[in-house]
Amino acid sequence: MQAYADELRRTFVRLQEEGDDLRRQAQAIQVTERSHDGLVTATVGARGNLIRLDIDPRVYRRPDARQLADTIAGTIHRAADTARQRVLEVFDPLIPVEQMRAHLDGDLETVMRQLADQMAGKEVPRGAA
Repeated sequence: MQAYADELRRTFVRLQEEGDDLRRQAQAIQVTERSHDGLVTATVGARGNLIRLDIDPRVYRRPDARQLADTIAGTIHRAADTARQRVLEVFDPLIPVEQMRAHLDGDLETVMRQLADQMAGKEVPRGAA
C-alpha cells in the first residue's frame, strides 16, 4: 500500500508539473482526413468535434445522398479516431493508455477496477495501443 501511495504521489507531482503543457498539447490536436474517393475532407478537434468540412463539387456528378452521407460520416469518424489516439499518446507519459481510454470513454466500472488493481499492487499496462 505504501508503494502505491508513493507512486500516486509521484504521478500527482508530475501531473502538476507537466499537466498544463500536456493539456494544451491535447487541446491543440486537429486531424484532417480525406475520404477514400477524395471528395470529402473533414477536420476534427481533440474531442472529435467537427471543425471543418469540405465537399468537392464533383460529388454532384453522382447524386447519391445516402452514399454522400455515409462518406461524410465515415471520414469524420476516422478523423475522430485518429485524434483520440493522438490524445492518448500525449498523455501516455503520465497516464497508462488503457486508463486514459477508460476515462475518455466515461467507463467508470473500468476506471474503478483499474484503481482497485493498482491499490492491490497489480501492474497497470503501459504503452500506446
